[in-house]
Amino acid sequence: MDMASVSTFVYRRRQIITRVLIGVCFTLSVITFVTHSDDHSIGRTYTGENASNGHVRVLSPMGGSPAGPGENGKKVQLSKEQQRIADSQFEKEAFNIVASNMIAYNRSLPDVRDPRCRKLQYSRDLPSASIVIIFINEAWSPLMRTLWSVVNRSPLHLLHEIILVDDNSDRAELRARLDVYINSHFTNVRILRSKKRLGIARARIAGAEAATGEVVVFLESHSEVNTNWLPPLLTRIKEKKTVIAVPMLDAIDSNTMEYSPQGGISIGGFSWGLHFTWLPIPLEAIRKRVHSTDPVPSPTMSGGFLAINRLYFFELGAYDSMMEIWGGENLELSFRAWMCGASVELIPCSRVGHMFRNGHPYSFPDGRDTHAVNSMRLAEVWMDDYKRLFYNHRRELKSSVNYGDISERKKLREKLGCKTFKWYLENVYPQKFIPDEHVFAHGKIINKGSRLCIDTLGNDERDSPILGLFPCEQSSENQAFSVSEQSEIRKEDYCFDVSTRNETVPVKLFDCHGAGGNQVWEFKLNGVIVHKLTGKCLDSAVPEPPTGELRIGPCTGSATQEWIIENPSTEFKRMLIHR
Repeated sequence: MDMASVSTFVYRRRQIITRVLIGVCFTLSVITFVTHSDDHSIGRTYTGENASNGHVRVLSPMGGSPAGPGENGKKVQLSKEQQRIADSQFEKEAFNIVASNMIAYNRSLPDVRDPRCRKLQYSRDLPSASIVIIFINEAWSPLMRTLWSVVNRSPLHLLHEIILVDDNSDRAELRARLDVYINSHFTNVRILRSKKRLGIARARIAGAEAATGEVVVFLESHSEVNTNWLPPLLTRIKEKKTVIAVPMLDAIDSNTMEYSPQGGISIGGFSWGLHFTWLPIPLEAIRKRVHSTDPVPSPTMSGGFLAINRLYFFELGAYDSMMEIWGGENLELSFRAWMCGASVELIPCSRVGHMFRNGHPYSFPDGRDTHAVNSMRLAEVWMDDYKRLFYNHRRELKSSVNYGDISERKKLREKLGCKTFKWYLENVYPQKFIPDEHVFAHGKIINKGSRLCIDTLGNDERDSPILGLFPCEQSSENQAFSVSEQSEIRKEDYCFDVSTRNETVPVKLFDCHGAGGNQVWEFKLNGVIVHKLTGKCLDSAVPEPPTGELRIGPCTGSATQEWIIENPSTEFKRMLIHR
Protein backbone atom coordinates (compact mmCIF):
# COMPACT_ATOMS: atom_id res chain seq x y z
CA MET A 1 0.00 0.00 0.00
CA ASP A 2 1.39 3.46 -0.95
CA MET A 3 1.37 5.45 2.26
CA ALA A 4 1.85 8.72 0.39
CA SER A 5 -1.93 8.78 0.16
CA VAL A 6 -2.24 9.58 3.87
CA SER A 7 -3.58 13.12 4.14
CA THR A 8 -1.28 15.97 5.14
CA PHE A 9 -3.64 16.99 7.91
CA VAL A 10 -3.63 13.58 9.59
CA TYR A 11 0.12 13.25 9.21
CA ARG A 12 0.85 16.66 10.77
CA ARG A 13 -1.59 16.05 13.60
CA ARG A 14 0.15 12.75 14.44
CA GLN A 15 3.52 14.45 14.35
CA ILE A 16 2.35 17.14 16.79
CA ILE A 17 0.79 14.64 19.19
CA THR A 18 3.87 12.41 19.17
CA ARG A 19 6.23 15.34 19.77
CA VAL A 20 4.16 16.54 22.72
CA LEU A 21 4.11 13.05 24.30
CA ILE A 22 7.84 12.57 23.90
CA GLY A 23 8.64 16.16 24.81
CA VAL A 24 7.20 15.93 28.30
CA CYS A 25 9.60 13.08 29.07
CA PHE A 26 12.79 14.49 27.64
CA THR A 27 15.37 17.19 27.92
CA LEU A 28 17.58 17.38 24.93
CA SER A 29 21.30 17.66 25.55
CA VAL A 30 22.71 18.84 22.25
CA ILE A 31 26.39 18.23 21.78
CA THR A 32 27.55 21.18 19.70
CA PHE A 33 29.40 20.84 16.45
CA VAL A 34 33.09 21.63 16.98
CA THR A 35 36.29 21.37 15.00
CA HIS A 36 39.08 19.08 16.20
CA SER A 37 42.53 18.12 15.13
CA ASP A 38 42.71 15.35 12.54
CA ASP A 39 43.64 12.60 15.01
CA HIS A 40 40.46 13.17 17.03
CA SER A 41 38.04 14.08 14.25
CA ILE A 42 35.50 11.76 12.73
CA GLY A 43 37.42 12.05 9.48
CA ARG A 44 37.80 14.66 6.77
CA THR A 45 37.85 12.53 3.63
CA TYR A 46 36.21 9.33 2.46
CA THR A 47 37.64 7.65 -0.57
CA GLY A 48 35.11 4.82 -0.28
CA GLU A 49 35.39 1.10 -0.86
CA ASN A 50 34.77 1.54 -4.58
CA ALA A 51 37.90 3.63 -4.92
CA SER A 52 40.32 2.23 -2.39
CA ASN A 53 39.18 -1.21 -1.25
CA GLY A 54 38.43 0.09 2.23
CA HIS A 55 37.29 2.96 4.40
CA VAL A 56 39.35 5.64 6.07
CA ARG A 57 40.05 4.30 9.56
CA VAL A 58 40.12 6.94 12.27
CA LEU A 59 41.78 5.97 15.52
CA SER A 60 40.27 6.75 18.89
CA PRO A 61 42.63 8.01 21.62
CA MET A 62 42.61 4.45 23.03
CA GLY A 63 43.61 2.88 19.74
CA GLY A 64 45.52 -0.34 20.36
CA SER A 65 48.28 -2.13 18.53
CA PRO A 66 47.48 -4.68 15.77
CA ALA A 67 48.41 -7.43 18.23
CA GLY A 68 46.30 -6.00 21.06
CA PRO A 69 43.56 -7.92 22.92
CA GLY A 70 40.56 -8.70 20.74
CA GLU A 71 42.09 -7.31 17.54
CA ASN A 72 40.71 -8.70 14.30
CA GLY A 73 37.74 -9.90 16.33
CA LYS A 74 39.75 -12.56 18.18
CA LYS A 75 38.86 -13.82 21.64
CA VAL A 76 40.44 -12.28 24.72
CA GLN A 77 42.49 -14.57 26.95
CA LEU A 78 42.24 -13.87 30.68
CA SER A 79 44.34 -15.00 33.61
CA LYS A 80 42.63 -16.99 36.36
CA GLU A 81 42.46 -13.90 38.57
CA GLN A 82 41.03 -11.77 35.76
CA GLN A 83 38.43 -14.45 35.02
CA ARG A 84 37.50 -14.60 38.69
CA ILE A 85 36.86 -10.86 38.71
CA ALA A 86 34.92 -11.12 35.45
CA ASP A 87 32.76 -13.92 36.85
CA SER A 88 31.92 -11.83 39.90
CA GLN A 89 30.64 -9.04 37.63
CA PHE A 90 28.84 -11.25 35.12
CA GLU A 91 25.44 -11.18 36.81
CA LYS A 92 25.44 -7.38 36.94
CA GLU A 93 26.66 -6.76 33.40
CA ALA A 94 25.46 -9.96 31.64
CA PHE A 95 28.83 -10.13 29.86
CA ASN A 96 32.57 -10.24 30.56
CA ILE A 97 33.35 -6.65 31.53
CA VAL A 98 37.04 -7.41 32.22
CA ALA A 99 37.64 -8.73 28.69
CA SER A 100 35.63 -5.88 27.19
CA ASN A 101 37.65 -3.24 29.01
CA MET A 102 40.89 -4.70 27.63
CA ILE A 103 39.85 -4.17 24.01
CA ALA A 104 40.47 -0.92 22.12
CA TYR A 105 37.38 1.12 21.37
CA ASN A 106 38.26 1.01 17.67
CA ARG A 107 39.42 -2.59 17.43
CA SER A 108 39.75 -4.16 14.00
CA LEU A 109 37.31 -6.78 12.72
CA PRO A 110 37.61 -9.37 9.99
CA ASP A 111 35.73 -8.56 6.79
CA VAL A 112 33.33 -11.51 6.80
CA ARG A 113 31.19 -10.52 3.84
CA ASP A 114 30.55 -12.70 0.83
CA PRO A 115 33.44 -11.88 -1.58
CA ARG A 116 30.85 -10.79 -4.13
CA CYS A 117 29.69 -8.08 -1.74
CA ARG A 118 33.14 -6.50 -1.86
CA LYS A 119 32.86 -6.07 -5.61
CA LEU A 120 29.56 -4.22 -5.57
CA GLN A 121 29.59 -0.56 -6.53
CA TYR A 122 27.35 1.73 -4.48
CA SER A 123 26.17 5.13 -5.65
CA ARG A 124 27.24 8.16 -3.65
CA ASP A 125 23.74 9.51 -4.18
CA LEU A 126 22.08 7.63 -1.34
CA PRO A 127 19.75 8.93 1.38
CA SER A 128 21.39 10.28 4.52
CA ALA A 129 21.25 8.24 7.70
CA SER A 130 20.53 9.09 11.32
CA ILE A 131 21.89 6.33 13.57
CA VAL A 132 19.83 5.93 16.75
CA ILE A 133 21.38 3.99 19.64
CA ILE A 134 19.32 3.64 22.81
CA PHE A 135 20.82 2.48 26.09
CA ILE A 136 20.21 2.22 29.81
CA ASN A 137 23.15 1.72 32.16
CA GLU A 138 25.25 0.27 29.35
CA ALA A 139 28.85 -0.35 30.37
CA TRP A 140 31.28 2.21 29.00
CA SER A 141 33.53 0.05 26.81
CA PRO A 142 30.85 -1.72 24.68
CA LEU A 143 29.02 1.59 24.21
CA MET A 144 32.22 3.24 23.02
CA ARG A 145 33.02 0.39 20.62
CA THR A 146 29.52 0.65 19.18
CA LEU A 147 29.97 4.36 18.63
CA TRP A 148 33.49 4.21 17.20
CA SER A 149 32.63 1.34 14.88
CA VAL A 150 29.83 3.41 13.34
CA VAL A 151 32.07 6.44 12.94
CA ASN A 152 35.02 4.50 11.52
CA ARG A 153 33.14 2.19 9.17
CA SER A 154 30.44 4.46 7.72
CA PRO A 155 30.89 6.69 4.66
CA LEU A 156 30.94 10.17 6.16
CA HIS A 157 28.83 11.75 3.43
CA LEU A 158 26.01 9.33 4.37
CA LEU A 159 26.41 9.57 8.15
CA HIS A 160 24.11 12.50 8.87
CA GLU A 161 24.21 12.13 12.65
CA ILE A 162 24.36 9.72 15.56
CA ILE A 163 21.76 10.08 18.31
CA LEU A 164 22.38 8.41 21.66
CA VAL A 165 19.15 7.98 23.60
CA ASP A 166 19.81 7.55 27.32
CA ASP A 167 16.73 5.86 28.80
CA ASN A 168 17.22 7.28 32.30
CA SER A 169 20.56 5.68 33.20
CA ASP A 170 21.77 6.18 36.77
CA ARG A 171 25.44 5.35 36.18
CA ALA A 172 27.51 8.45 36.91
CA GLU A 173 29.91 7.86 34.01
CA LEU A 174 27.01 8.07 31.55
CA ARG A 175 26.29 11.63 32.60
CA ALA A 176 29.04 14.28 32.78
CA ARG A 177 31.83 11.97 31.58
CA LEU A 178 29.86 10.97 28.49
CA ASP A 179 29.02 14.60 27.70
CA VAL A 180 32.69 15.60 27.91
CA TYR A 181 33.85 12.62 25.86
CA ILE A 182 31.33 13.16 23.07
CA ASN A 183 32.04 16.89 22.95
CA SER A 184 35.78 16.22 22.75
CA HIS A 185 35.80 13.57 20.04
CA PHE A 186 32.87 13.91 17.67
CA THR A 187 31.23 16.51 15.48
CA ASN A 188 27.89 14.89 14.71
CA VAL A 189 26.78 13.06 17.86
CA ARG A 190 23.88 14.16 20.05
CA ILE A 191 22.65 12.83 23.37
CA LEU A 192 18.94 12.69 24.13
CA ARG A 193 18.19 12.03 27.79
CA SER A 194 14.93 10.86 29.31
CA LYS A 195 13.79 12.06 32.72
CA LYS A 196 11.97 8.77 33.27
CA ARG A 197 12.18 5.19 32.03
CA LEU A 198 10.59 4.78 28.61
CA GLY A 199 11.53 1.32 27.38
CA ILE A 200 12.56 0.25 23.90
CA ALA A 201 9.51 1.33 21.90
CA ARG A 202 9.11 4.85 23.29
CA ALA A 203 12.87 5.49 23.41
CA ARG A 204 13.22 4.59 19.74
CA ILE A 205 10.26 6.78 18.85
CA ALA A 206 12.01 9.63 20.66
CA GLY A 207 15.24 9.03 18.75
CA ALA A 208 13.43 8.91 15.41
CA GLU A 209 11.50 12.08 16.25
CA ALA A 210 14.74 13.90 17.02
CA ALA A 211 16.44 12.61 13.85
CA THR A 212 16.69 14.70 10.70
CA GLY A 213 18.28 12.22 8.27
CA GLU A 214 16.25 10.65 5.48
CA VAL A 215 16.69 7.15 6.92
CA VAL A 216 16.67 6.19 10.57
CA VAL A 217 18.88 3.24 11.54
CA PHE A 218 18.43 1.59 14.93
CA LEU A 219 21.38 -0.18 16.55
CA GLU A 220 21.95 -1.89 19.88
CA SER A 221 24.41 -0.28 22.31
CA HIS A 222 26.63 -3.39 22.49
CA SER A 223 27.35 -4.00 18.81
CA GLU A 224 30.10 -3.40 16.26
CA VAL A 225 29.30 -2.64 12.64
CA ASN A 226 31.50 -4.20 9.99
CA THR A 227 33.11 -2.96 6.77
CA ASN A 228 30.91 -0.81 4.52
CA TRP A 229 27.79 -1.90 6.39
CA LEU A 230 25.68 1.19 5.67
CA PRO A 231 25.49 1.59 1.84
CA PRO A 232 23.73 -1.77 1.25
CA LEU A 233 20.94 -0.78 3.65
CA LEU A 234 20.49 2.67 2.17
CA THR A 235 20.64 1.35 -1.40
CA ARG A 236 17.74 -1.01 -0.79
CA ILE A 237 15.64 1.71 0.87
CA LYS A 238 16.34 4.05 -2.05
CA GLU A 239 15.13 1.31 -4.40
CA LYS A 240 11.97 0.67 -2.39
CA LYS A 241 10.68 3.16 0.17
CA THR A 242 8.52 0.60 2.00
CA VAL A 243 11.35 -1.79 2.90
CA ILE A 244 12.54 -2.35 6.44
CA ALA A 245 16.16 -3.27 5.73
CA VAL A 246 17.85 -5.53 8.28
CA PRO A 247 21.59 -6.22 8.43
CA MET A 248 22.96 -9.75 8.73
CA LEU A 249 23.92 -10.32 12.36
CA ASP A 250 27.17 -11.87 13.48
CA ALA A 251 27.81 -12.90 17.09
CA ILE A 252 30.10 -11.26 19.62
CA ASP A 253 30.72 -13.79 22.39
CA SER A 254 29.61 -12.34 25.73
CA ASN A 255 32.49 -14.05 27.57
CA THR A 256 35.46 -13.89 25.21
CA MET A 257 34.40 -10.93 23.00
CA GLU A 258 35.23 -13.03 19.93
CA TYR A 259 33.56 -11.87 16.72
CA SER A 260 32.07 -14.92 14.98
CA PRO A 261 30.54 -14.62 11.51
CA GLN A 262 27.13 -16.12 10.92
CA GLY A 263 27.39 -19.23 8.79
CA GLY A 264 24.90 -19.07 5.96
CA ILE A 265 21.78 -16.94 6.03
CA SER A 266 19.18 -17.18 8.76
CA ILE A 267 15.86 -15.38 8.60
CA GLY A 268 13.48 -14.49 11.42
CA GLY A 269 10.48 -16.45 12.62
CA PHE A 270 8.51 -16.65 15.84
CA SER A 271 7.12 -19.17 18.30
CA TRP A 272 3.45 -19.20 19.27
CA GLY A 273 4.60 -18.02 22.68
CA LEU A 274 5.59 -14.90 20.67
CA HIS A 275 9.34 -15.15 21.00
CA PHE A 276 11.64 -14.45 18.09
CA THR A 277 13.33 -17.46 16.48
CA TRP A 278 15.97 -17.98 13.79
CA LEU A 279 15.13 -20.02 10.69
CA PRO A 280 17.11 -21.37 7.74
CA ILE A 281 16.33 -19.64 4.48
CA PRO A 282 13.56 -21.60 2.69
CA LEU A 283 14.41 -23.46 -0.51
CA GLU A 284 11.85 -21.43 -2.44
CA ALA A 285 13.55 -18.19 -1.38
CA ILE A 286 16.91 -19.61 -2.45
CA ARG A 287 15.54 -20.48 -5.88
CA LYS A 288 14.15 -16.96 -6.35
CA ARG A 289 17.49 -15.27 -5.65
CA VAL A 290 19.54 -14.44 -8.72
CA HIS A 291 22.69 -13.48 -6.80
CA SER A 292 23.93 -14.33 -3.31
CA THR A 293 24.01 -10.60 -2.57
CA ASP A 294 20.26 -10.16 -3.21
CA PRO A 295 17.96 -9.20 -0.31
CA VAL A 296 16.11 -12.03 1.43
CA PRO A 297 12.50 -11.58 2.64
CA SER A 298 12.17 -12.38 6.34
CA PRO A 299 8.88 -13.00 8.18
CA THR A 300 10.20 -11.21 11.28
CA MET A 301 13.26 -9.34 12.52
CA SER A 302 15.18 -9.70 15.75
CA GLY A 303 14.42 -6.07 16.52
CA GLY A 304 17.61 -4.35 17.61
CA PHE A 305 18.91 -3.61 14.11
CA LEU A 306 16.94 -2.12 11.24
CA ALA A 307 16.86 0.76 8.78
CA ILE A 308 13.74 2.45 7.46
CA ASN A 309 12.78 5.65 5.66
CA ARG A 310 12.17 8.01 8.57
CA LEU A 311 8.94 9.58 7.28
CA TYR A 312 7.58 6.19 6.27
CA PHE A 313 8.39 4.87 9.74
CA PHE A 314 5.82 7.27 11.16
CA GLU A 315 3.34 6.74 8.32
CA LEU A 316 3.43 3.03 9.13
CA GLY A 317 2.70 3.75 12.79
CA ALA A 318 6.23 3.82 14.29
CA TYR A 319 6.23 1.55 17.36
CA ASP A 320 3.29 0.92 19.66
CA SER A 321 3.99 3.64 22.23
CA MET A 322 1.93 1.79 24.85
CA MET A 323 4.38 -1.09 24.89
CA GLU A 324 6.41 -1.29 28.06
CA ILE A 325 10.17 -1.66 28.71
CA TRP A 326 11.11 -4.73 26.60
CA GLY A 327 9.65 -7.46 24.42
CA GLY A 328 7.30 -7.89 21.50
CA GLU A 329 8.00 -4.64 19.67
CA ASN A 330 10.03 -6.43 16.99
CA LEU A 331 7.27 -8.94 16.17
CA GLU A 332 4.59 -6.24 16.26
CA LEU A 333 6.46 -4.13 13.72
CA SER A 334 7.22 -7.20 11.60
CA PHE A 335 3.59 -8.37 11.44
CA ARG A 336 2.37 -4.84 10.77
CA ALA A 337 4.92 -4.21 8.03
CA TRP A 338 3.97 -7.28 6.01
CA MET A 339 0.23 -6.99 6.63
CA CYS A 340 0.12 -3.28 5.80
CA GLY A 341 2.05 -3.05 2.53
CA ALA A 342 5.69 -2.95 3.62
CA SER A 343 8.28 -5.74 3.80
CA VAL A 344 11.11 -6.92 6.04
CA GLU A 345 14.25 -7.85 4.13
CA LEU A 346 17.61 -9.19 5.23
CA ILE A 347 20.49 -7.45 3.44
CA PRO A 348 23.37 -9.98 3.18
CA CYS A 349 26.08 -7.43 2.35
CA SER A 350 25.44 -5.44 5.52
CA ARG A 351 27.13 -7.15 8.48
CA VAL A 352 26.84 -6.12 12.12
CA GLY A 353 28.21 -7.90 15.18
CA HIS A 354 25.94 -8.14 18.22
CA MET A 355 26.79 -9.23 21.73
CA PHE A 356 24.05 -11.73 22.57
CA ARG A 357 23.69 -11.56 26.35
CA ASN A 358 22.03 -14.12 28.59
CA GLY A 359 19.64 -11.96 30.57
CA HIS A 360 18.98 -8.27 31.05
CA PRO A 361 21.41 -6.09 33.01
CA TYR A 362 18.54 -3.79 33.99
CA SER A 363 15.43 -4.09 36.12
CA PHE A 364 11.76 -4.31 35.22
CA PRO A 365 9.44 -1.97 37.18
CA ASP A 366 7.64 -3.92 39.92
CA GLY A 367 8.95 -7.14 38.37
CA ARG A 368 6.32 -6.79 35.64
CA ASP A 369 6.43 -9.29 32.77
CA THR A 370 6.54 -6.68 30.03
CA HIS A 371 7.07 -9.25 27.30
CA ALA A 372 3.71 -10.79 28.23
CA VAL A 373 1.90 -7.43 28.30
CA ASN A 374 3.39 -6.32 24.99
CA SER A 375 2.70 -9.68 23.38
CA MET A 376 -0.95 -9.46 24.44
CA ARG A 377 -1.19 -6.08 22.73
CA LEU A 378 0.19 -7.34 19.44
CA ALA A 379 -1.89 -10.53 19.62
CA GLU A 380 -5.11 -8.61 20.23
CA VAL A 381 -4.46 -6.09 17.43
CA TRP A 382 -2.76 -8.12 14.69
CA MET A 383 -3.27 -11.88 15.07
CA ASP A 384 -7.05 -12.18 14.67
CA ASP A 385 -8.29 -15.62 15.74
CA TYR A 386 -4.71 -16.98 15.78
CA LYS A 387 -4.21 -15.21 19.09
CA ARG A 388 -5.70 -18.40 20.55
CA LEU A 389 -2.35 -20.09 19.99
CA PHE A 390 -0.58 -17.48 22.08
CA TYR A 391 -3.11 -17.82 24.88
CA ASN A 392 -2.79 -21.61 24.73
CA HIS A 393 0.75 -20.99 25.99
CA ARG A 394 -0.18 -18.23 28.44
CA ARG A 395 -3.74 -18.97 29.55
CA GLU A 396 -3.22 -17.19 32.84
CA LEU A 397 -2.74 -13.84 31.11
CA LYS A 398 -6.20 -13.45 29.65
CA SER A 399 -7.95 -13.12 33.00
CA SER A 400 -5.22 -11.54 35.11
CA VAL A 401 -3.26 -8.99 33.03
CA ASN A 402 -4.40 -5.60 31.78
CA TYR A 403 -2.74 -4.84 28.44
CA GLY A 404 -4.10 -1.31 28.16
CA ASP A 405 -6.06 0.55 25.52
CA ILE A 406 -5.55 -0.79 21.98
CA SER A 407 -8.23 1.27 20.24
CA GLU A 408 -5.74 3.58 18.50
CA ARG A 409 -3.72 0.65 17.14
CA LYS A 410 -6.89 -0.95 15.80
CA LYS A 411 -7.77 2.35 14.10
CA LEU A 412 -4.27 2.38 12.60
CA ARG A 413 -4.82 -1.10 11.17
CA GLU A 414 -8.11 -0.01 9.63
CA LYS A 415 -6.64 3.21 8.22
CA LEU A 416 -3.70 1.42 6.61
CA GLY A 417 -6.02 -1.16 5.02
CA CYS A 418 -3.99 -4.06 6.39
CA LYS A 419 -4.46 -7.70 5.41
CA THR A 420 -5.38 -10.50 7.79
CA PHE A 421 -3.01 -12.58 9.86
CA LYS A 422 -4.15 -15.62 7.91
CA TRP A 423 -2.89 -13.87 4.76
CA TYR A 424 0.44 -13.28 6.53
CA LEU A 425 0.78 -16.95 7.44
CA GLU A 426 -0.15 -18.16 3.96
CA ASN A 427 1.91 -15.68 1.94
CA VAL A 428 4.81 -14.53 4.12
CA TYR A 429 5.39 -17.48 6.45
CA PRO A 430 3.80 -20.53 4.75
CA GLN A 431 6.25 -22.91 6.44
CA LYS A 432 4.97 -21.92 9.89
CA PHE A 433 3.53 -24.93 11.72
CA ILE A 434 0.08 -24.28 13.19
CA PRO A 435 -0.33 -26.62 16.16
CA ASP A 436 -4.10 -27.10 15.91
CA GLU A 437 -4.65 -26.99 12.14
CA HIS A 438 -4.11 -29.96 9.82
CA VAL A 439 -2.86 -32.15 12.67
CA PHE A 440 -3.97 -35.52 14.05
CA ALA A 441 -3.98 -34.32 17.67
CA HIS A 442 -2.72 -31.55 19.93
CA GLY A 443 -2.30 -30.92 23.63
CA LYS A 444 -0.75 -32.90 26.47
CA ILE A 445 0.62 -36.44 26.18
CA ILE A 446 -0.20 -38.28 29.41
CA ASN A 447 1.29 -41.56 30.59
CA LYS A 448 -1.44 -44.00 31.68
CA GLY A 449 0.69 -45.66 34.35
CA SER A 450 2.09 -42.64 36.19
CA ARG A 451 -0.48 -39.99 35.09
CA LEU A 452 2.48 -37.72 34.40
CA CYS A 453 2.84 -35.59 31.29
CA ILE A 454 5.66 -35.39 28.78
CA ASP A 455 7.43 -32.11 29.51
CA THR A 456 10.36 -30.10 28.15
CA LEU A 457 11.25 -29.27 31.78
CA GLY A 458 11.73 -25.64 30.81
CA ASN A 459 14.72 -26.37 28.57
CA ASP A 460 15.31 -24.37 25.43
CA GLU A 461 14.23 -26.43 22.42
CA ARG A 462 17.17 -25.05 20.43
CA ASP A 463 19.55 -26.97 22.72
CA SER A 464 18.04 -30.36 21.69
CA PRO A 465 17.00 -31.21 25.26
CA ILE A 466 16.11 -34.68 26.54
CA LEU A 467 12.40 -34.77 27.30
CA GLY A 468 11.10 -35.76 30.72
CA LEU A 469 7.97 -36.34 32.78
CA PHE A 470 6.27 -33.91 35.12
CA PRO A 471 2.90 -33.54 36.88
CA CYS A 472 0.32 -32.39 34.37
CA GLU A 473 -0.53 -28.70 34.57
CA GLN A 474 -3.65 -26.94 33.34
CA SER A 475 -1.66 -24.44 31.32
CA SER A 476 1.94 -25.16 30.48
CA GLU A 477 3.87 -24.29 27.36
CA ASN A 478 6.26 -27.08 28.32
CA GLN A 479 3.52 -29.70 27.84
CA ALA A 480 1.96 -28.53 24.54
CA PHE A 481 2.61 -30.94 21.65
CA SER A 482 1.05 -31.83 18.31
CA VAL A 483 0.89 -34.99 16.20
CA SER A 484 1.37 -33.87 12.60
CA GLU A 485 -0.17 -35.44 9.52
CA GLN A 486 3.34 -36.74 8.77
CA SER A 487 3.20 -38.70 12.07
CA GLU A 488 5.74 -36.46 13.80
CA ILE A 489 5.32 -35.49 17.46
CA ARG A 490 6.07 -31.79 17.43
CA LYS A 491 6.75 -28.89 19.72
CA GLU A 492 6.12 -26.29 17.03
CA ASP A 493 9.25 -26.47 14.84
CA TYR A 494 10.95 -29.18 16.92
CA CYS A 495 10.26 -32.91 16.70
CA PHE A 496 10.62 -35.94 18.97
CA ASP A 497 13.83 -37.46 17.66
CA VAL A 498 15.82 -40.65 18.35
CA SER A 499 19.34 -40.62 17.01
CA THR A 500 20.61 -44.17 17.69
CA ARG A 501 19.43 -47.80 17.68
CA ASN A 502 20.77 -48.68 21.13
CA GLU A 503 18.68 -50.82 23.53
CA THR A 504 17.15 -47.88 25.41
CA VAL A 505 17.87 -44.33 24.36
CA PRO A 506 16.50 -40.94 25.38
CA VAL A 507 14.09 -39.02 23.18
CA LYS A 508 15.19 -35.50 22.33
CA LEU A 509 13.68 -32.49 20.67
CA PHE A 510 15.43 -31.69 17.41
CA ASP A 511 14.70 -29.43 14.45
CA CYS A 512 11.96 -30.98 12.33
CA HIS A 513 13.61 -31.95 9.05
CA GLY A 514 10.54 -33.27 7.22
CA ALA A 515 12.44 -36.26 5.86
CA GLY A 516 10.69 -38.89 8.01
CA GLY A 517 13.13 -41.48 9.30
CA ASN A 518 14.02 -41.00 12.94
CA GLN A 519 11.18 -38.51 13.50
CA VAL A 520 8.24 -40.75 12.47
CA TRP A 521 6.04 -42.55 15.01
CA GLU A 522 3.19 -45.09 14.83
CA PHE A 523 0.19 -44.82 17.12
CA LYS A 524 -1.72 -47.88 18.38
CA LEU A 525 -5.31 -48.11 19.59
CA ASN A 526 -4.18 -49.13 23.10
CA GLY A 527 -2.11 -45.96 23.42
CA VAL A 528 1.28 -47.45 22.57
CA ILE A 529 3.53 -45.16 20.51
CA VAL A 530 6.15 -46.92 18.39
CA HIS A 531 9.27 -45.35 16.91
CA LYS A 532 8.91 -46.54 13.33
CA LEU A 533 12.59 -46.70 12.41
CA THR A 534 13.64 -48.85 15.38
CA GLY A 535 10.36 -50.60 16.22
CA LYS A 536 10.77 -49.65 19.89
CA CYS A 537 8.14 -48.13 22.18
CA LEU A 538 7.96 -44.76 23.87
CA ASP A 539 8.54 -45.58 27.53
CA SER A 540 8.32 -43.62 30.79
CA ALA A 541 10.66 -46.09 32.46
CA VAL A 542 11.86 -43.64 35.14
CA PRO A 543 8.72 -41.75 36.14
CA GLU A 544 10.23 -39.66 38.92
CA PRO A 545 9.70 -35.95 38.26
CA PRO A 546 11.48 -33.91 37.26
CA THR A 547 14.46 -36.15 36.49
CA GLY A 548 12.66 -38.95 34.67
CA GLU A 549 13.88 -39.17 31.09
CA LEU A 550 11.61 -40.07 28.22
CA ARG A 551 13.06 -43.08 26.39
CA ILE A 552 12.33 -45.73 23.81
CA GLY A 553 12.85 -49.36 24.65
CA PRO A 554 11.71 -52.88 23.78
CA CYS A 555 7.92 -53.05 23.65
CA THR A 556 6.71 -54.91 26.80
CA GLY A 557 3.01 -54.05 27.10
CA SER A 558 3.72 -52.22 30.36
CA ALA A 559 1.53 -49.29 31.42
CA THR A 560 4.68 -47.15 31.26
CA GLN A 561 4.38 -47.51 27.46
CA GLU A 562 0.72 -46.49 27.16
CA TRP A 563 -0.22 -42.89 26.46
CA ILE A 564 -3.24 -40.60 26.20
CA ILE A 565 -3.02 -37.81 23.61
CA GLU A 566 -5.35 -34.87 24.15
CA ASN A 567 -7.64 -33.48 21.44
CA PRO A 568 -7.42 -36.27 18.85
CA SER A 569 -9.06 -35.51 15.51
CA THR A 570 -11.83 -37.69 14.08
CA GLU A 571 -9.44 -38.78 11.36
CA PHE A 572 -6.86 -39.83 13.96
CA LYS A 573 -9.42 -41.91 15.88
CA ARG A 574 -10.54 -43.56 12.64
CA MET A 575 -6.93 -44.31 11.72
CA LEU A 576 -6.30 -46.01 15.08
CA ILE A 577 -9.38 -48.21 14.78
CA HIS A 578 -8.30 -49.52 11.39
CA ARG A 579 -4.78 -50.42 12.52
